[in-house]
Amino acid sequence: MRISKSVLVGFTIAAAAAGAGLYFQYVAGKASPIGLLRPGDSAIVAAGKTTYATNCASCHGANLEGEPNWRKPNPDLTMPAPPHSKRGHTWHHADQILFDLTKYGVAKFIKQGSYKSNMPAYEGVLSDDEIIAVLSYIKSTWPKDVQDRHNQLNAQVEKAEK
Repeated sequence: MRISKSVLVGFTIAAAAAGAGLYFQYVAGKASPIGLLRPGDSAIVAAGKTTYATNCASCHGANLEGEPNWRKPNPDLTMPAPPHSKRGHTWHHADQILFDLTKYGVAKFIKQGSYKSNMPAYEGVLSDDEIIAVLSYIKSTWPKDVQDRHNQLNAQVEKAEK
């Protein structure tokens, strides 16, 4: 059985394209990331851990544990700082929402200027890259199944925006 030249050339081109795709996805580590956060980038995560310790841990806890009774309002009707571990609800929100809440604060994010919150806005305090690094650090601590669910949420958001 003879294979025609055009079939052989077509097969070779297809194999080369598949090989290049696999190379860029797995070897070069350039698979298209989903969302803003980079929990797999050790340099970004390390920087985020340091920034978190300086700017976030005093309320959200050194181990991302949040404040006690975080679901129950404080006497002044503000909410305690939630945990950022898997037991909290951080991973229920897409990257852009987490970024915007951190940068602009809750009141501005929900467009309720009178909303009282102990969570400061970090605009002008942290750069966008620092905010992304902190959030990447937080995400890096979640178990793989929680990270996968968070990635699915980001993928749904990205698909809806197209």
